[in-house]
Amino acid sequence: MTTTAPSRSWWKTGVGLVLTGLMLFPVYWMINVSFTRDRDMRADPPHLFPVDGTWEGYRAVLDQQLPYLGTSFLVGLGTVALTVALAAPAGYALAKLRPPGGPALSFGLLIAQMVPGIIMAMGFYAGYLELGILNTLPGLILADSTLAVPFGVLIFTAFMAGIPDELLQAAVVDGAGRLRTFWSVVLPVSRNAIVTVSLFAFLWAWSDFVFASTLAGGGEHQPITLGIYHYIGNNNQQWNAIMATAVVASVPATVLLVLAQRYVSTGITAGAVKD
Repeated sequence: MTTTAPSRSWWKTGVGLVLTGLMLFPVYWMINVSFTRDRDMRADPPHLFPVDGTWEGYRAVLDQQLPYLGTSFLVGLGTVALTVALAAPAGYALAKLRPPGGPALSFGLLIAQMVPGIIMAMGFYAGYLELGILNTLPGLILADSTLAVPFGVLIFTAFMAGIPDELLQAAVVDGAGRLRTFWSVVLPVSRNAIVTVSLFAFLWAWSDFVFASTLAGGGEHQPITLGIYHYIGNNNQQWNAIMATAVVASVPATVLLVLAQRYVSTGITAGAVKD
């Protein structure tokens, strides 16, 4: 028994490393192409390393893509703020106030997650045109929030359901109303859920293309997904610039995932096991 356990462990580790390498290869290839010169793109066989690498793609990012990155940051932060502002009170109400029809509402939110984004975008278009928020940052933030809010409500509901009722009753005994209890007691102990919802809301807004192309494609403020798309044309495919933009656009998401990893794992699994 003592001799077979280590061999099993190494076998599993080896399989894990191979699978991880396969999954990360597209990321490596993205970085490799971002340093590859245009005339080397069609080399046969392709260069596994950037031979005579160039910074041309990254210079294009600095010259052309910074406005798109700034717009994506604003849309992402706005989506996070709106999502948390709407989803946290809704989750608290479903978890602790238990209104009539709460389970049906939770099921409806789950169904809302399954609606394809293009259908929602087409539905928004006419309304946005009428309201005058087509091709605007608030319009894009509102559209991206429609994807994040249902997910946020479900996460907050699952997390807040695990908060002991005795804790809330103690706040009420001390004279706190429902709003004060929510603000001063529930929100501080829901840090993991807030981080989880904020992270996913930001990533969805950061990577959105369907809403951006439908609702902001003709506007002055366009996110980074449209910035990358503008490089692609029938006679203009700047692959090193495309990949360099993708590398730069991946940095904020990667940093956020690393920083929030332990909060996300706790936030997602909250409520999965009942005491």
